[in-house]
Amino acid sequence: MGVMKTTDGAVDDKAIIAAAEKALGEIALIRKEVGKVIFGQESVVEQTLLAVLSGGHALLVGVPGLAKTKLVSTLGTVLGLNSSRIQFTPDLMPSDILGSEVMDQDDNGRRSFRFVPGPIFTQLLMADEINRASPRTQSALLQAMQEYHVTVAGQRNDLPQPFHVLATQNPLEQEGTYPLPEAQLDRFLMQVDVGYPELAAERQILLETTGTHESEAGGVIDAAQLRDIQQLIRQMPVSEKVVDAILSLVRSARPGNGNAATDKNVAWGPGPRAGQSLMLCARARALYDGRLAPSIDDIMALAEPVLQHRMALTFAARAEGMSVRDVITGLVKQAKG
Repeated sequence: MGVMKTTDGAVDDKAIIAAAEKALGEIALIRKEVGKVIFGQESVVEQTLLAVLSGGHALLVGVPGLAKTKLVSTLGTVLGLNSSRIQFTPDLMPSDILGSEVMDQDDNGRRSFRFVPGPIFTQLLMADEINRASPRTQSALLQAMQEYHVTVAGQRNDLPQPFHVLATQNPLEQEGTYPLPEAQLDRFLMQVDVGYPELAAERQILLETTGTHESEAGGVIDAAQLRDIQQLIRQMPVSEKVVDAILSLVRSARPGNGNAATDKNVAWGPGPRAGQSLMLCARARALYDGRLAPSIDDIMALAEPVLQHRMALTFAARAEGMSVRDVITGLVKQAKG
């Protein structure tokens, strides 16, 4: 689906509204199917879906056993995407992700190299426990996540479209984890914090998953329909007030921009990619809620998942027990006035 324009070049509002209504129905079915398997965790499901609908990648952070991997595999089924899974370990090598060249010999004895694609050549890559691999292996994902192709032996290899990385990460306090490089964190559209389920949801988990039959999610859309929704989201109008709110929030999170609390507590803040992420995710959240344009409330609701992995605190702030979330909460309160 290209940009919807009339013959005179103007944006066709009726076509956009019709496409939005179709997308709303598809999103409702997606939520219903995911809800058959993932109980509770509404905000986690919402934020992860928003990242995919926006065309980006998401980092799911939480202790083991909170259905992070289950959510990712379920989304692959529901969205009709080809998916593969990589279990990250300390001895994983870049070639285990990207693929490698092997030597072939034909009937005449001539030898040549042939590229064997790795598991990254898929539409939905589940990067399980991504922070258990070394920085060298993490670097293999940088080009793929930003440019949607990889270079092996000097040759460019394009990835399938759409391409999304949904990674799970264990808390850094646990054994055997490496902090992700800042450059890689910035490539994730959102960091989704996965907490423990509510009592009612945990009761449902016990009852639904320990019997002889477990519910399974079915496919709702395919890759082409997902790309249509992603294109629609990029066409949704954004008011000047919302754009100003995005710029004000992102810039207030950077030291040296006149915010006293930020200057005191933040070592480095979010770059322009944070503003781009807020713009896309706010549009997606509006569509997710059945609206045709984002509001300032969408920006404030998405501030934490979009900004928290793109900032670092000073040593003094960490020593005082402050967290990045505390800083973002303060910035949101200031923005709301």
